[in-house]
Amino acid sequence: MLQKVLAANGDRAVYPSLIGKRVLITGGASGIGASLVEAFVLQGCETAFVDKEDALAAALVARLADETGFTPHFHHCDLTDLAAVADNFAAILAETGPVDILINNAANDDRHDVEDVTPAYWDDRMAVNLRHHFFAAQAVIPGMRARGGGAILNFGSISWHLGLPNLTLYQTAKAAIEGLTRSLARELGRDGIRVNAIIPGNVQTPRQEQWYTPEGEAEIVAAQCLNGRIQPRDVAAMALFLASDDAHMCTGHNYWVDAGWR
Repeated sequence: MLQKVLAANGDRAVYPSLIGKRVLITGGASGIGASLVEAFVLQGCETAFVDKEDALAAALVARLADETGFTPHFHHCDLTDLAAVADNFAAILAETGPVDILINNAANDDRHDVEDVTPAYWDDRMAVNLRHHFFAAQAVIPGMRARGGGAILNFGSISWHLGLPNLTLYQTAKAAIEGLTRSLARELGRDGIRVNAIIPGNVQTPRQEQWYTPEGEAEIVAAQCLNGRIQPRDVAAMALFLASDDAHMCTGHNYWVDAGWR
């Protein structure tokens, strides 16, 4: 298996401790999530992901199976429906056994004006961007404890650190994720479960490109310390390290992939 993993990764780092680990990724059908799925599949992990975008998920599974010989497992799940989360996670755990690594990636950064926010929209945005992080973790913690440890990676955002406009609810949720990360790290550390947050900068994905003109993209690069646009694989590289045994003493903190944009 190690030789297959080495061949599949080319010049990318390989973490032998990840081979055979069971990984569950939320929002894995597109963007950063798809890059996470690919990265962990290529490390020889038994990788499952959930999303509600069936067509994108099917295309990703087919591409990875064809190009790499590794096949991730997809489960349809609307993460705003907690009953569906419970059912789907139970089905995944019954199929694969307890997972070693949970990556809470799913989110939605739709823009909004403060004056347009209703109580219903507030609840919807918290469900999309925050609530499922906790309940996904709750679902996998017993299995991690039984296996003697694990890793949970929560995805935050640079946006609330910058105070960007038209993102108040998204930024509120993302700020809370950092608090959740710190709290879970303290609660679970003695069980050998590490909990960290990854804080991406502005990552060049098809979704993000809908918000920016070429001039806006140039402004992002000008605000960074480094030239170039952050790619999904740059974020996935951080996730691989934090999930691996190489990061066995890293917990309770934020890890930035922002090209110095702060």
